[in-house]
Amino acid sequence: MTLEVRHYDTILAPVITEKATMLSENNQVVFQVPLTATKPEIKAAIEALFKVKVKAVNTIRVEGKTKRFRGKLGKRVDFKKAIVTLNEGDTIDISTGL
Repeated sequence: MTLEVRHYDTILAPVITEKATMLSENNQVVFQVPLTATKPEIKAAIEALFKVKVKAVNTIRVEGKTKRFRGKLGKRVDFKKAIVTLNEGDTIDISTGL
């Protein structure tokens, strides 16, 4: 597998929420990543795909909620979020896509 394809597998989707939008004021962007992704992998993928310098990567593992689906108990999937802090002057416009 080529290096470029692995970068696209590391970054699944941007997280667009009110809190993620507020973080953009601090030069931070939030992405959904696989549970197996490490901080160095995430940093390398962001720098390669968006041509920016990453200052720090913080990760959050989100446990899936237990919910009822048509009266039966079910569980949402677990996922991992990465909060990427960019160097001053670098920006990522997530509305344009890759």
